[in-house]
Amino acid sequence: MTDADADGEPEGETYRSRLEAKRHEKDVFFTEHPQSPIPPDERDDFGGLTYFPPDPAYRVTATVDLAADPEAEPVLMETTAGREMRYLRVATLSFALERADPDLADGTYELAAYSQTPETTTLFVPFRDKTTGQQTYRGGRYMELEVPHELATGDELTLDFNLAYSPFCAYSETFDCPLPPEENWLEVAIAAGEKAP
Repeated sequence: MTDADADGEPEGETYRSRLEAKRHEKDVFFTEHPQSPIPPDERDDFGGLTYFPPDPAYRVTATVDLAADPEAEPVLMETTAGREMRYLRVATLSFALERADPDLADGTYELAAYSQTPETTTLFVPFRDKTTGQQTYRGGRYMELEVPHELATGDELTLDFNLAYSPFCAYSETFDCPLPPEENWLEVAIAAGEKAP
């Protein structure tokens, strides 16, 4: 028997349809919105973003290890324009990836989650992986996690790599974007989320 959500749809189909709707909405934004990162003279030729197929195996549960004092050791991230941006390492997120493909590593991994202020409801998770510079943007990709409550060590958060996206500087050099620090370079291919433009 297939698991179903409250609407009676199989959970996998509901998740896929919601993800596809988000992707369509982003294509409309990139095509029509004045703040689109696509240069105005290139928007007529913009055919939409490209993605890996939705894969529930890349929607994982991460365990939170909260930093004792995020302000004690701020992280200076290099940017695409050669500057540095100051972030606070709020937490370490530990998660397992279980893949059926024998060419992909299985195991437990860690990503640091950052913010620019101690009081935040959004965690910034920039990362590189084995697809970076090949199938995905050479500067890495980002995820943002909304935190509905005050975090504590041992809490669990959903880490959905299907929502990983390229920063705006992937589409135009007029933007300046932080680059994932080395502690967030994953030694595994994350075949989920946005591909390179």
